[in-house]
Amino acid sequence: MTTKSVPITVFARTTTSPAHTHRVIVPIDLSLVFQRWGPFPGVAGVREQTGDWDRRGESRETWFTDGSHAAEQLTEVVPGHGFAYELSGFTNVLAKLVSGVRGEWSFLPDGSGTSIRWTYDFRPLRGRRWIVAGPFKPLWTRYMRAALARMVTVVHETHEMPGAIMEE
Repeated sequence: MTTKSVPITVFARTTTSPAHTHRVIVPIDLSLVFQRWGPFPGVAGVREQTGDWDRRGESRETWFTDGSHAAEQLTEVVPGHGFAYELSGFTNVLAKLVSGVRGEWSFLPDGSGTSIRWTYDFRPLRGRRWIVAGPFKPLWTRYMRAALARMVTVVHETHEMPGAIMEE
């Protein structure tokens, strides 16, 4: 029997184009936007990154502020539209709850801006789905919303900077 995944999705909107939003978010400095919140550590940084984090198959180790880490690999990249990645090999409490996570982003035109959709699809370990779908889910949703709000701020600040890459 396969345990069903637990998707958690958050949404936001930018006032910039999908191409600009994608260009800023895909390689964003994770330590700027994933800050400690509640029971969750922030991101301290990444190590052993292959490439510029813009092509399928590239990988890196994400290190958290509590000293734990996880492996991350890009599985899909559609420039200007979206990307997906897999997280696995957690060395923190998530190792006791999930076998892995699929992250998926889409950037859709929304008037003069972009509608962002971000999903973390958790694959719970056998007998752990009730924890991930129950008490864990609302806490992780808040963590994602806070990180996404910081990303939108970076997108807007980058767009307004003198010398920033502007849209055609």
